[in-house]
Amino acid sequence: MTRSVPPLGPSPDELAAAFARLVETALERAERGGEAPVIRQADPETLAALAAPPPAAGRALDEALARLDAALSSGMNTDHPRFFAFIPSPASPLSWLGELAASIHNQHLGAARQSEGATAIERGLIRWLAGEAGMPEGAGGLFVSGGSIANLTALTAARDQMLVEDERAQGTAYVTAETHASVAKALRIIGLTDRQIRVAPVDGERRMDVAGLARVIAEDRAAGLKPFVVAATAGTTNTGAIDPLPEIADLCEREGLWMHVDGAYGASALLSPAHRDLLEGVGRADSLSWDAHKWLFQTYGCGVALLRDASLLAPSFSLSADYLRDGDAVGADPNFWDLGPELTRSARAVRLWLTLQAMGRDGMAAAIAHGFALAEATERAVRETPDWLVASPARMAITAFRYVPEGLATDTADAINAAAARRLMEEGYAAVGATRLDGRVALRVCAINPRATETDMRETIRRLDGIARDLRGAV
Repeated sequence: MTRSVPPLGPSPDELAAAFARLVETALERAERGGEAPVIRQADPETLAALAAPPPAAGRALDEALARLDAALSSGMNTDHPRFFAFIPSPASPLSWLGELAASIHNQHLGAARQSEGATAIERGLIRWLAGEAGMPEGAGGLFVSGGSIANLTALTAARDQMLVEDERAQGTAYVTAETHASVAKALRIIGLTDRQIRVAPVDGERRMDVAGLARVIAEDRAAGLKPFVVAATAGTTNTGAIDPLPEIADLCEREGLWMHVDGAYGASALLSPAHRDLLEGVGRADSLSWDAHKWLFQTYGCGVALLRDASLLAPSFSLSADYLRDGDAVGADPNFWDLGPELTRSARAVRLWLTLQAMGRDGMAAAIAHGFALAEATERAVRETPDWLVASPARMAITAFRYVPEGLATDTADAINAAAARRLMEEGYAAVGATRLDGRVALRVCAINPRATETDMRETIRRLDGIARDLRGAV
């Protein structure tokens, strides 16, 4: 007796209707401007229903899609034109299309034999991005899920190249207080303890102080430790500061250290001819992390790890197993599963490839440059508003500021600044970040969305000012 197996997917008519619904949602979202709220909160009952176990008998696809749309429409809308908190992800509809195409074909990018065309796309983009970074022939890398895994990939290679196994307990890595938390997390994953993660001082612009770094390294060598890597930053999350990359490269060459650069969002400035010189020296790094899902306008899950010498990845990540022989590399280029932590890999690069094919290099450059102009407009608006202070000037599309009227106690001013940011977001007009600079609460704008305008920036400051004054009046 043959058992009846339920179909894996819907009928052709049901599938057509479902795709029509998704197309309608996509078009509505693409056309939506700033009139939608920057945040939507789901009610507890909806969240509880979403977290319930799946039904024993399947429900209608249309009903399931409606539930899914409600789930994905709640929370912070990070590609809203006025979402300025964190480092936003203003994804291009071109990226949606590229990701959808990759999902439909569902190719495995571990080995080139499994996905010849998508592998060619990824290899080509890796070569191009490495060249834009100023890396030499022989540089390479791979697409990963984002900056966290890019940092992990690069720092694993750094550890394995710079330390023998019995030196790992004495190995030391160098960061600053402004370094992204994912760097410290990666260092812990590869076996370093907190005492091995050394925090170098910063200068008045919150950049790594190279003279101070040299002193810490010398002290550690004198104590019998093994310095092996410096993690510089090209565009800090707090203020957009760029560490002095040429001077750090000089120091690393003198000291025999690996130079890693976390360029998760800031490396994208390399693609703007008007701004690429800000990252002078990045091509001398041994490794670079770069997120396409930030300032290259891709959907989440699209990052890059680049190495100055691509051959240094395989010693850390290559493997062999009988069941992998059918995917053995063809030609001189190794398979991607031998260059990073993943065996099973999706075609992450195709969405960026499609975006660049449609926008062109000039279009991408203009979109990146727009972010610089928006941050500068924000700084001007703050300077023109009484009782507001620029805490950090516009750099790399980020500026920070605070409300500091005369006579207001420091703690009270801090509370008002934080509360003003919360209320602005709750009202739905814009989301600005709240951070601490020099021990004081500061508000922070990261303006990388090409759909945002200078009018948006001025109105955001005007509304923050009104909220802050209302809060002060209630004190």
